[in-house]
Amino acid sequence: MLTRAQKAEIVAELAGEFKEAGAVVVCDYKGMTVEALEAVRNNAREQECKVRVVKNKLAQLAIKEAGCEALELTDTNIFIWGETQVLPCKIADKAASDNKDHFSIKTGLIEGQVASLETINAMAKLPTRDELLGMLLNVWNAPVQNFTIGLDALAKKLEEEA
Repeated sequence: MLTRAQKAEIVAELAGEFKEAGAVVVCDYKGMTVEALEAVRNNAREQECKVRVVKNKLAQLAIKEAGCEALELTDTNIFIWGETQVLPCKIADKAASDNKDHFSIKTGLIEGQVASLETINAMAKLPTRDELLGMLLNVWNAPVQNFTIGLDALAKKLEEEA
């Protein structure tokens, strides 16, 4: 059992985290195995996001203290959050598809505002910043590649004629 001081510490810590978070996704994990839950945690850690099971009352206090819109929390909840808006949604979406019967996205906060399941799913489909940068580099690279291929073909043609 947690003491009042420990609870206050958890609320303060989470409030600080939630205030800085681009997105906080609330999911149901009832019936999940420890291994499956650990896989979700590891995936989040790799993406520099955080995962934590928190009592509903403490989470509601932390959300309120962070200045976010209030969430209706019931049953067992696991929270996934990070600095970006897209990554926590992607992690939750992957966990939901990997563990269809035991993991589901309930609700969440994006920039402190309550987000619907549809919004979270839409965010999960968006490319991350790194993926966007990769796409942009490919677009910039294509003309240089084509020019190089053209020069190479011209050089071979001139060699053959000579």
